Amino acid sequence: MRIFKWKRLVPVILVGLCCASVLRALAFAGDDDKEKPPTKPAATKIEAPAPLTERERLLLDRVEQLEKRVADLEGKGNPSAASGADAAAVQPAATTPVASTAGVAAPGITSAAKATSPDLLSKDTPLAAVQPQATDKGKLATSKAPASAPFAFADFTWLNGNPRTKQVPLDTEFFTPEIRSDVDYIYDFRHPKDDTIGGSSEVFRSNEVQLTQLGVGGDFHYDNVRARVMTQFGLYSETTPRNDASPSRGQWNLADAYRYLSEAYGGYHFNVMHGINVDAGIFMSYVGLFSYYQFDNWAYQPSYVSSNTPWFFNGVRVQIFPTEHLKIEPWFVNGWQSYGRFNNRPGIGFQILWRPNGWLSILGNQYMLGEDALNTPGRVRYHTDDSIEVKYYDNPERFLDKAAFSLTGDLGCEHGGGVSCYTNSAKGPKQDFLGFMFYNRVWFDHDLFGLTIGGGKINNPGRYLVLLPPINGATASSGTPYFTENPGDPYKAWDMSGTFDYMPSQYITFRWEYNYRAANVPYFSGPGGVTPPGGNQGAPGSFVPGFAPDLRKNENRLNMAILVKF
Repeated sequence: MRIFKWKRLVPVILVGLCCASVLRALAFAGDDDKEKPPTKPAATKIEAPAPLTERERLLLDRVEQLEKRVADLEGKGNPSAASGADAAAVQPAATTPVASTAGVAAPGITSAAKATSPDLLSKDTPLAAVQPQATDKGKLATSKAPASAPFAFADFTWLNGNPRTKQVPLDTEFFTPEIRSDVDYIYDFRHPKDDTIGGSSEVFRSNEVQLTQLGVGGDFHYDNVRARVMTQFGLYSETTPRNDASPSRGQWNLADAYRYLSEAYGGYHFNVMHGINVDAGIFMSYVGLFSYYQFDNWAYQPSYVSSNTPWFFNGVRVQIFPTEHLKIEPWFVNGWQSYGRFNNRPGIGFQILWRPNGWLSILGNQYMLGEDALNTPGRVRYHTDDSIEVKYYDNPERFLDKAAFSLTGDLGCEHGGGVSCYTNSAKGPKQDFLGFMFYNRVWFDHDLFGLTIGGGKINNPGRYLVLLPPINGATASSGTPYFTENPGDPYKAWDMSGTFDYMPSQYITFRWEYNYRAANVPYFSGPGGVTPPGGNQGAPGSFVPGFAPDLRKNENRLNMAILVKF
């Protein structure tokens, strides 16, 4: 009798278990906050003390069907259990420079992408966000794969002009910080008594420890809106504005307004092709291949075709990435490395950067139509700057693990306003620029050490791209009677350098460099210096009775620098 009653209770118990399982499954299916699916309940096994009736067997079959249904519901109710790789693929992008990489810039990349494309860390890189989308049936479906980030297919940290950092500490989805420090000590073999070095846009004082640049800033990026700011404290805040004559035209001292900014722009990223960026403000030019920041370069003192050409532009640029290998970047700018206009016409230009693979980079910069001679309307400037970089050896397992070279050629001229392009004519003497530079670099012991040998040469009649020596405080605006820059004035120069780098961390470089520079006219500081006795006198660059600067045709110097970038 008791056995019979127990058998009659079995269906009731099974029905209760079934209801409980269904309620539990529905609870899990509606819980979107769970990260892991609950463990599948074990199938209920019952040993009946006696053969089951037909009704009892039907109930057991129903229980098994319900359990399978519960398992299916639980599996579908926890999509967060998908693989981490898939989850990362649909995560919106967050922020380069590149940038520092010849100005490759876009909203940014995720931390995972940075590890695979370190050359784009200092420059922003566009990545299209992939979000789940609803189908007509109300189910989630993944959209098509995003366009690949430009130049993210290989490691380009070997390039001259690119930083070698591969991770950015404290990077967030809104802000990517960047800090740079450049401190050097220059030993000039001529020992100028005023410790002044001329003819360079990177080296300014001798036999002293000097802070060339301290940069603090970074990249902001949110909802496709982008901005970048980088300060320039130290010698750059004095020497870079000094080489721009445009602030002397008109009011509101532009040199003081922009003195402490090396980069400052804002813009927007469009998710078209592989990305389109529109930026306005002060941005790097990369005319002359080398970066404005010494940490990014193979050498501290670049040759003339880099040192004497623009480091920045003030204007508007549009960066178009048709493919992951190509960038087309037109500019509309105030002038040739200028905060304002020199006359009544701005300049235009464009850059094309092509990297078909991981060992070749081709860069072309073209500038035209700017009237860039102060108070000389009608004198128009044209310039082409073209570079190729090749990594011709790469074997990480060997002590000599990598080797590469860069070759840059420049050609330009001015016409109108009393000068002619390339030849003397009735309109005036020829006013042109022709130059090249070549550098070869090898890396040792897993990139712990680097050695670079290089140099170049220029011919610039008219001297319109020659850096004016700072005689008696002379600037690009003032000029000086001690070194004229008139149409027809000859100027030829050449140089060579050897650079040794010790790089114990991706964030620091200890650099030693030897430089030899020469010109066909007296140009470099001699022992007597370029400062009148008692200091500068009168207006900047003016004639001082009884004083003559000590200018020589060559110079030899040693450079020791500590370069830091986070």
